[in-house]
Amino acid sequence: MTKSSYFAALERHRSVFSLVEQYEQQAQQLLAVVSASLKRGGKIIWMGNGGSAADSQHLAAEFMVRYKLERAPLASIALTTDSSILTAHSNDYEFATVFSRQVQGLAKPEDVVIGLTTSGQSDNINLALAAANELGAYSVALTGRDGGKVKDIAQLPIIVQSDETARIQEVHMFIGHWLCEALDLELAL
Repeated sequence: MTKSSYFAALERHRSVFSLVEQYEQQAQQLLAVVSASLKRGGKIIWMGNGGSAADSQHLAAEFMVRYKLERAPLASIALTTDSSILTAHSNDYEFATVFSRQVQGLAKPEDVVIGLTTSGQSDNINLALAAANELGAYSVALTGRDGGKVKDIAQLPIIVQSDETARIQEVHMFIGHWLCEALDLELAL
């Protein structure tokens, strides 16, 4: 039973990854936007819920510390890391606006705001990307399924064609790690 479950999960992973070539043009656009932002003094702002929150933090850390090559830190922050902001805002206002409030306070027109949402239906991500658009920042959604509402909000929606959350997140991390590698090659010391 365990062995067949393992190979079934692997087969679902392979099936979704067989589609990853389709996202190359969008990934290249993401690289161009992020690189241009960083070169003009902008920052990359990440957010997500649950596992996508952890992925946001992971990618922000790769930017700030390093990926593989030695390079200067790349300005990046995950909006999911400050427990005081998350709890105070959710208590005093509502959870749906927990990220949009931070985007309003932190984002500038030269920034890129990236929301990870496997469904595309997360109100807090959608409102934050709408806030980024209003500020003139560039909005990106890494999403899945049919793209949900976020596909009509983000300037660059990258929609992973899967209904399985884990497989969508695996592709998001592939794209994120590729982005780190490409930036390393472009910006290494």
